[in-house]
Amino acid sequence: MANEQSDSPQFAPETSRDEQVPSVAPSIEQRLHQIFPVLSESEVKRLMRFGTVRTFENGVRVLEAGFTPFGMVLVLSGRLAAHRYDGLGNSALVKEHGPGEFTAEVSQLAGRPSLVNVTAVGTVKALVIPAGQLRALVIAEAELGERIVRALILRRVNLIESGSGGPVLVGPPGHPNVFHLQSFLTANGHPHTVLDPREDENAKALCEHYQPTADDWPLVVCPDGSVKMNPANADMGRCLGMLPELPADKVWDVIVVGAGPAGLATAVYAGSEGLSVLALEQRAFGGQAAASARIENYLGFPTGISGGALAGRAYVQAMKFGVEVAIPLAAARLHCDAAPLAIELDDGTRVHGRTVVLSCGARYRRPSLANLKQFEGRGIYYWASRIEANLCAGAEVILVGGGNSAGQAAVFLSAHAAKVHMLIRGDGLKSTMSTYLIERIRATANIELHPHTEIVALEGDDEGLQRVRWRNNRSLGEKECEVCRVFLFIGADPNTDWLGDCGVEVDAQGFIRTGTDVTAPADRPRAALETSVPGVFAIGDVRAGSTKRVAAGVGEGAQVVSQIHGYLAGLPAAK
Repeated sequence: MANEQSDSPQFAPETSRDEQVPSVAPSIEQRLHQIFPVLSESEVKRLMRFGTVRTFENGVRVLEAGFTPFGMVLVLSGRLAAHRYDGLGNSALVKEHGPGEFTAEVSQLAGRPSLVNVTAVGTVKALVIPAGQLRALVIAEAELGERIVRALILRRVNLIESGSGGPVLVGPPGHPNVFHLQSFLTANGHPHTVLDPREDENAKALCEHYQPTADDWPLVVCPDGSVKMNPANADMGRCLGMLPELPADKVWDVIVVGAGPAGLATAVYAGSEGLSVLALEQRAFGGQAAASARIENYLGFPTGISGGALAGRAYVQAMKFGVEVAIPLAAARLHCDAAPLAIELDDGTRVHGRTVVLSCGARYRRPSLANLKQFEGRGIYYWASRIEANLCAGAEVILVGGGNSAGQAAVFLSAHAAKVHMLIRGDGLKSTMSTYLIERIRATANIELHPHTEIVALEGDDEGLQRVRWRNNRSLGEKECEVCRVFLFIGADPNTDWLGDCGVEVDAQGFIRTGTDVTAPADRPRAALETSVPGVFAIGDVRAGSTKRVAAGVGEGAQVVSQIHGYLAGLPAAK
């Protein structure tokens, strides 16, 4: 989302001399007119049908951080003061909204809790637009909706880049639990703040009160003020409203398992065509594609786009069309012995759908090293985002893998690390990597390719990885390096173990068979992307025979929606 660009007309910024200049990150301060647009009188009139006019007296808390689920509040008269609040009691003015201005940021498309406190300054008359009506607005009012959605996205970007808003993570720098949680939040584009209790007085006071042990880090202060000790990702999702309560009696038209590019494409196209869609994702939207530092062969982006930016745009589109995205929530079992289909979740609850789309991708492949797990998050990484890159500043790192994702990560890390040692088992990159990436690697002085090479040992202690030993499989020579950061991009295995009880056919490698490759009754041939189980479809990397590219996954995600319509048309009418 941070790469969002606009070619829309420029609008005049706020000119009131009495208003405090809003707090924004330096990289987007030139876009204040887009972050805080002022709607004209005629534009306000067009929005009146989407909400309810309400009056708030001076000092009334209109929105409360961490609590109030809402869409948008448009000021008609008076002023609304939006204050950033961190759960520790610290508050800072973000913006005073006058007539024609509105409160909201991108998560309000899905009715998530507010990230700011908003208070009436004087008597305020405002148009309150619920989340559902906000989605209807941005669809019905195309040009105006574009400006509003751009403002919502840029407000989220500003919170992320300025390191403010959202939860506060308190813990010692470099602690693996702090890293894991920060990585989870960053991957989901959620603003947060990290405080060192040795340097910040508020963090120190919090630690003196809770007395955390080594296993309790980090302490997390949620926007509603509640404090959690070393919360799991699911607890963090509930704290932030990313993991909504799912009604047990609702039957969705489509349940999408996995919110990578393929799954997000299905969600967007199905939602835009009026189907009710639930998307389940166990870690972060965008899947493994979001780890790509730059995708340069995706149609329409001649200068490239990061996987995170592409996924962020798709995620906003899904929310715009009313898709319910639940993160982090993993599917544990598929039940297909009755209609509707049911998915048992990892927390034991079930959700029901008329159709299921499996876009569950793959799990990171791990080399057979005895103490690998000990160093995950403490020197071993499967992702190369700016968080990991900051850990590598001025140091030598090792990257294992020869595919496109590995190439993109190597180039990205080379801008931060002193040197990137790229280890591959083969004799070169030609058969596994796109030519443009090979040329870029050759042109990067601080990337060194080591063919026929693999890691044979990891050494370190509780503080993290300290040394790595690798071996050349031709010369059998071994070398030990004082390297404490290793990035593994050695492929992935299909995430299909949980489908066995339902009888979904897979090939010898575990990828899901579809269409003519499955065993099916002669009187009902399967659709091209339908599995051996009627109403269950598979797309993207998890499907046998698929092209393992982002564009191919997106294409299958769009294609499957027409097949879903065909399947639904053949079901008995709901009573």
